[in-house]
Amino acid sequence: METFANLADGFAIALTWQNLALALLGCFLGTIMGALPGLGPSNGVAILIPLAFTLGLGATPSLILLTSVYYGAMYGGRISSILLGIPGDEPAMMTVLDGHPMAKKGMAGEALAISGIASFVGSFFATWGLILLAPQLVKIALLFGPAEYFALFALAFMTLGGVSSTNQAKSAFAAMLGLGLAMIGVDTQTGVPRFTFGEVHLYDGLDFLVAIVGLFALSEVFIFLENRHGGSADGTKLTIGRLTPPMSMVKACTPTMLRTSFLGFLAGVLPGAGASLGSFISYSMEKRLKDKDGTFGTGDPRGVAAPEAGNNAAAGGALVPMLALGVPGSGTTAVLLAVLLSLNITPGPLLFAQNPDVVWGLIAALFIANFMLLAMNIPMVGLFTRVLMIPSRILMPIVAMVSFVGIYGISGSSFDLMVMIGFGVMGWVLRKFDVPLVPIILGTLLGNTMENNLRRAITIDNGDWFTLIDSPLAIALWAIAILGFVLPLLVGARVKAKMHARRDEEGSISD
Repeated sequence: METFANLADGFAIALTWQNLALALLGCFLGTIMGALPGLGPSNGVAILIPLAFTLGLGATPSLILLTSVYYGAMYGGRISSILLGIPGDEPAMMTVLDGHPMAKKGMAGEALAISGIASFVGSFFATWGLILLAPQLVKIALLFGPAEYFALFALAFMTLGGVSSTNQAKSAFAAMLGLGLAMIGVDTQTGVPRFTFGEVHLYDGLDFLVAIVGLFALSEVFIFLENRHGGSADGTKLTIGRLTPPMSMVKACTPTMLRTSFLGFLAGVLPGAGASLGSFISYSMEKRLKDKDGTFGTGDPRGVAAPEAGNNAAAGGALVPMLALGVPGSGTTAVLLAVLLSLNITPGPLLFAQNPDVVWGLIAALFIANFMLLAMNIPMVGLFTRVLMIPSRILMPIVAMVSFVGIYGISGSSFDLMVMIGFGVMGWVLRKFDVPLVPIILGTLLGNTMENNLRRAITIDNGDWFTLIDSPLAIALWAIAILGFVLPLLVGARVKAKMHARRDEEGSISD
C-alpha cells in the first residue's frame, strides 16, 4: 500500500500545468528525434539537455522533460523504419523486417498504429515493473559497502558493450579513456592537480554535460559536414493509408505484445543488454513461437508488434538499475544519470528515501507521457512523416545552435565551448573507428566515485586488496562482471551478425 501512496503523491507532483506541458513537449520533440534516421534516444536527450538547463527548470521538471524525450524517441524510431525502411535507431532495426513490407502493401498507417499500440503496451508494463522492482533492488543495495560498490561499477563497465557488441576491445578502450578523463582535476584526498597542465579551468574536472553534448550532438554535425548529404532519405512520396488497424489485427497481436513486453523488460534490467537486444530477442522468440506459415518478414503485423513492445519495455527496464543502484542500464540512461548528478541528486539506494518527490514524480510522469504518446502518435503521423523530409543541411545547423547556446547558457564560459568542440572532434574520430561513445560518458560520470570507493575499501582494511572479494555479494558481482565481459567475446559477433543477416535476408524476400 505504501507504494500506491507514493505513486499517488507522484501524480500530485506530475499533474501540474508546467509538468504536463513539459511532458507533452518532450514527447513531441522525442518522437521527432527518434523518427530522424541516425539520431535516436541518446542523441535526442543529449541535444535537449541544454534546453532543460537554459529554461532554469528544477530537478523533477528537467527529468520529466528528458525522460519524455527518451520515451518519445523510442516511439519515433519506428516511423522511418516502417515508411522508409531505414531504422531511426538500432532498437528499431527489427521493425523494418515486417513494417516496411506492410508499408509497401499500402498498410503503412495500420503498421504505424499497431506499432504505436505495441510501444504503449511495452512502456506501460515496464513502468509498472519499475515501480515493483526498483524498491526491492534498493533494499539489496543498502547491503553494499565500498568494496561492493567498486565491484558494481566494474560490472557496469564490463557489461556495457552488451551481448550485441562485436568488439569488446573497443568498448574496453572507450571505458579506459572515460576513466582517464575522470582523473582530470584536483585529487580530492591529496589536493594535488592531475592532468590539468596548469589550466585553472580544469581544476574542477571536466563538466560531463559538456562532454555529452560534444560527443553525441556535435559529432553528428561533423559527420554531416564530412558527408555533406542534403535532402531526405527517400524522394518518393509516402502514402499512409488507413490510420486505425482493424480490431482483428489488434486482437491477434495482443498476446505477442504481452509476451514480448516481459522479455524486453528483462533485457532492459540486465546491465548492458539494452533495447537493441530486447528488440532482437522479442522478434526472434515470437518468430520461433508463432511463425508457422512463414509470414514473418513479409508484412506480418505480429512482426511489427513484437520488436516495438520489446524495445520500449527494455527502455523502461533500463531505468530500474539507474534509479535503484546508480548504474545505467543503457546509453540513454547514462545520459540521464549525468543530468541527475548535475542537479546534485545521486541515484542509488538512498534516492527513494532522500528524494521521493523526484522519483515518484518521474514515475507518474512516465505513465502520463505514455498515454500522451499513444494519443499523439496515431493522429499526428502525417506531421511526423513530413519531418522525415527535412534536409540535413537545415537540421544540423539547428542542432549546432542548440548545443552552443545551451552550453554557454549553463556555464557562461567560452572555455567550455572550446572543450565541447574538442569532444565533438573526438566523438567524430571515434565513430569513424566504430569505438562506442557510451563507455566514455560512463567513465567520466562514475570514475571519481569508483576511485573513492576503491580507496575507501582499501583504507578500511589497512591496505589489503583482498577486501575487494571479501564478501559473497562482492564475489557474485565480480562473477557477473567477468561473465558479462566474456560472453560477448563468445557469442556477441554471432548475435550481431544474426540481427543484420535476418534484416538483410528477410528484407530482400519482401522486395
